[in-house]
Amino acid sequence: MTSPTSTTPAAGPAPLPIAALLALAMTGFICIVTETLPAGLLPLMSDGLGITPALAGQTVTAYALGSVIAAIPLTIATQQWRRRNVLLLTIVGFLVFNSITAVSNDYALTLVARFFAGAAAGLAWSLLAGYARRMVQPDQQGRAMAIAMVGTPIALSLGVPLGTWMGGLLGWRTAFAAMSALTVVLIVWVLVKVPDYPGQSAAQRVPLRRVLTTPGVRPVLATVMAWMLAHNILYTYVAPFAANAGLAERVDVLLLVFGVSALIGIGVAAKRVERHLRSTVLVSLATFFVICVTLAFLQQLQPVVYVCVAIWGLTFGGAATLLQTALADSAGEGADVALSLNVVAWNLVIAGGGVMGGVLLDQWGAQTFPAAMAFLLAVGFCIVWRARHHGFAAGARSAVAGH
Repeated sequence: MTSPTSTTPAAGPAPLPIAALLALAMTGFICIVTETLPAGLLPLMSDGLGITPALAGQTVTAYALGSVIAAIPLTIATQQWRRRNVLLLTIVGFLVFNSITAVSNDYALTLVARFFAGAAAGLAWSLLAGYARRMVQPDQQGRAMAIAMVGTPIALSLGVPLGTWMGGLLGWRTAFAAMSALTVVLIVWVLVKVPDYPGQSAAQRVPLRRVLTTPGVRPVLATVMAWMLAHNILYTYVAPFAANAGLAERVDVLLLVFGVSALIGIGVAAKRVERHLRSTVLVSLATFFVICVTLAFLQQLQPVVYVCVAIWGLTFGGAATLLQTALADSAGEGADVALSLNVVAWNLVIAGGGVMGGVLLDQWGAQTFPAAMAFLLAVGFCIVWRARHHGFAAGARSAVAGH
């Protein structure tokens, strides 16, 4: 798949298609904000739809279920479609279903709209990484993916708070309508700037079972689940954890620190993913482990919490780039299907983090989070360490991705 000259500086690699990659990043931004927006608008949505806050919270659950259930079948069903048509389908899905959410007065209709918005997101996430890789030369794929993934930390650190602020100021329906307006802009952007590519022919398509048994795929997916489960325990319940240090009124500041650090982490991953993917994953997991051990003993000290949250964001920011690059490299022609499995794994651990964190919080308190997270990170580290031949191979990824 690659030649020895593909990484030679003298070859003069083509410049990255920044505008096209940022369109993919905007798609990811819309995915994340659409998913998490109800969390900041629960009281307003509850009043507007005449339901309890608990029922309003199920709009987040419906979205996640849509992603989990639809990601794999939709990805397989659209494998032979032209890639830009699939991308536009997902964006139009957000336009339609966010618009329905914005005008719906019926709770059941709102849940259905949220479910199908989640389905659109599941298809989008399985598409974005592979699309970014096709736009560039093999030795630029990691950096291209880093740019395409930058929408996620921006959405988490800025998009959701801004949407919540807009909902409080102008009404929750306005926040969803604004997302629809953003998708209209994105449709034009994609049509103008994003190149089109053919889908896979019948001969090129790789069955789901073969993707799962491809060497390296399962270790990467297992690492995703261990790492992201540890992350989501703390991210989901950061408010009660922060309260232990007297920072209950500073959760927004903590999340901003996390988001800014995550953006820096994306930059670091973009620099290291081509030649040092394996070592960067190991260092990220080990550093997050050390942070958890530190918090287990010093979580009541506010300066320590701020520093640990900043380093946590730094280790998390590049995770999507690193893990999806490793997964796509391992899966080869089955990359899109493998990435749809990644969507399922990611959404399952979002739910799992909520469940596990909730049990820990109710039974033993938020102070127990770091110990549980440290255990999961140790498991993830061991998986990566053992996957030195397939999944997280040593050396420059261009030398090992073309098996």
